Amino acid sequence: MAAPERSTAAAKTGLIDRVGPHLPSPFEGDQEAAWIEVIRKMDEVYADLLRYETDLEEKNTALEEAQAFISSVIESVSDILIVCDRNGVVLQVNPAAVRLLGSPADALLARSLGELVDPADRAHIDALLRAPSAAETVALEIRFVTATGLSDLYAINGATRSDPAGARVGTVLTGRPIGELRRAYEALHTAHSELQRAQRQLVEQEKMASLGRLVAGVAHELNNPISFIYGNIHTLERYRERMSAYLTAIHHGADPAEVDRLRRELKIDALLADYASLIEGTLEGAMRVSDVVKNLRRLSFPKSGETLRVDVDRVVRTAARWAARAKPGHVALDFDIAPDVAVIGNEGQFHQIIVNLVDNALDAVRGQTEPRIEIAAKRHGGDVVITVADNGAGFADGLIDKIFEPFFTTKPVGEGTGLGLWISYGIAREHGGTLAASNRPGGGAVFTLTLAAA
Repeated sequence: MAAPERSTAAAKTGLIDRVGPHLPSPFEGDQEAAWIEVIRKMDEVYADLLRYETDLEEKNTALEEAQAFISSVIESVSDILIVCDRNGVVLQVNPAAVRLLGSPADALLARSLGELVDPADRAHIDALLRAPSAAETVALEIRFVTATGLSDLYAINGATRSDPAGARVGTVLTGRPIGELRRAYEALHTAHSELQRAQRQLVEQEKMASLGRLVAGVAHELNNPISFIYGNIHTLERYRERMSAYLTAIHHGADPAEVDRLRRELKIDALLADYASLIEGTLEGAMRVSDVVKNLRRLSFPKSGETLRVDVDRVVRTAARWAARAKPGHVALDFDIAPDVAVIGNEGQFHQIIVNLVDNALDAVRGQTEPRIEIAAKRHGGDVVITVADNGAGFADGLIDKIFEPFFTTKPVGEGTGLGLWISYGIAREHGGTLAASNRPGGGAVFTLTLAAA
């Protein structure tokens, strides 16, 4: 029986040492298989060690890069940064803090945080270090002790530093000079004031533009009653002349026959009968003029933020009628306004919204064979919902999301500023309401204005 072939791996490692002549053994095959398995396992462990070493090197490189990134960020931060342990001993400072305190970073480490601040502010630091909660940031205003004396007042935010288990291990302080914050706040306040002033100017300009578009309608609104009053005044003047001639004859002692003749020729009886209707018509015309003037006066903005009870029916009808008469052509206006509906707000601004909505609807129905605008107002719970719908072409795809943006308009150049709907949207929001637009299922567009009910 031939001797089993010797394991190559075992021969290479010198694990099988042949001494003297080879004597076969019944266990030799099992021993070689065991040694081969051991060597294979060692190779696997060695390969794993190489792989782990490669992974460790990659992770170490990533860790170094992350540490370098964090260090560069900390060094670039213009605010001061001071990291302390739970006892207030300084562990780390950034270059901004080094420049402020006037000492090298090594000289600041291991010092107590209380030594770096004004003695008058150490009580605040002690309270910060004893803060029990890690969820809230503590705001302080303190001065630091620098190489040249006390620093300016600094606005400091102190936050608790915790370990992964949530236990408190220290405190982190960040801050900047109060003067810088004050200057930033003043610049922000100035910019905000300028923005508010510009917005008010835009509102006033759009208001004047709306009034300009309504001049023709208001002129027509005033022309009818004024013409009526003017005609009645001329008639009353003729009647006055007749009555004067008749009374003069009576006062000069004319005989009854002459008085009777003048009575018939001057038609005194018809004149007297017509006086009542002439006076009534003149008063009606004067009342209509007075109503127009009152509505115009209500368009003023007397006080910022003033809110009153506004009669929806009166304002909506007046605004729609004036807007329609300012445009050429005839458009049917259908009103469906619930009785005794009122909103809380500024009447002039509410009127401006309705004018803008009706004006846009009038432009939308231009060219339609039977142009029609439907205006409805209903109360829903604590709100009043006002809709202005037209039978025009409606909104093209993608326009509904843009129509309330400032300066966006689909009108030709010179016919629209693109501010009407934007200002109307802003007025609605200032009044706690909403303004939305959509297409009608049957064609055309509808604007929905929702305001708080009175």
